[in-house]
Amino acid sequence: MAFVAADLTLVNYSGNGFHIWHYVSTGDNNNAVDTAGYFNGASNEMNVGDVIFVNSSDGFGIVNVLSNSGGVVDTGDVVTMATDSR
Repeated sequence: MAFVAADLTLVNYSGNGFHIWHYVSTGDNNNAVDTAGYFNGASNEMNVGDVIFVNSSDGFGIVNVLSNSGGVVDTGDVVTMATDSR
């Protein structure tokens, strides 16, 4: 699948260019979502350092924007949040 702009929600804008986002993808897993270029469709809105909470087909995690240049957004790897095993 591919990035779907309607599934990206701005959670918070701090006023100094830092954003917190939430993205849901039932069709893509974490490895797909953290691929360089996945968020290119939002390159005009995302800044380096922004944080994205990701709900993907294989779990929940957090990723940050490492670079955004020439319309190409690159993020770090999704850091997954495991469910409570208790």
